[in-house]
Amino acid sequence: MILLINMMFRGLNKINLDSKGRISIPSNYKAILTKRAIKKLICTIDLDNCLLLYPYKNWEKIEKNIMELPSLDRNSRNLQRLLIGHAAEIEIDSNSRVLIPRELRDFAALEKEVMFVGQGNKFELWNYKKWCSLRDEWLTTKEIKLPDAFNDLSI
Repeated sequence: MILLINMMFRGLNKINLDSKGRISIPSNYKAILTKRAIKKLICTIDLDNCLLLYPYKNWEKIEKNIMELPSLDRNSRNLQRLLIGHAAEIEIDSNSRVLIPRELRDFAALEKEVMFVGQGNKFELWNYKKWCSLRDEWLTTKEIKLPDAFNDLSI
């Protein structure tokens, strides 16, 4: 049985990528990860050209679900190739840094400035300028199309 770790990552932090391709986990998340003794993350690509970082235990369930998709379906195989094929296991070092593999940094066009975004059970890593540009675009969009299940949503 796979136990999904119940934690919520929220908020964003502008961080720096060092010359070796490492990032430091922001302190607000470091405390949660340390408390849960999480030392291993999975980093993979996202269709929005950012990277996803999952605590290893959270990733196991997602990977299982992806691999259970029908193998004769071309879209399923492509999703498996993209998410599973690009998945890299990365260790959190003693200084709370992680090394992002070169191929993944290149995919997301990560440069010195990176936006680290908490997304519930995972993190997103964005090129800082791209994040700011897309955020501004999202904020100027007048109509947000939500699934019918969200018609009664109020914030």
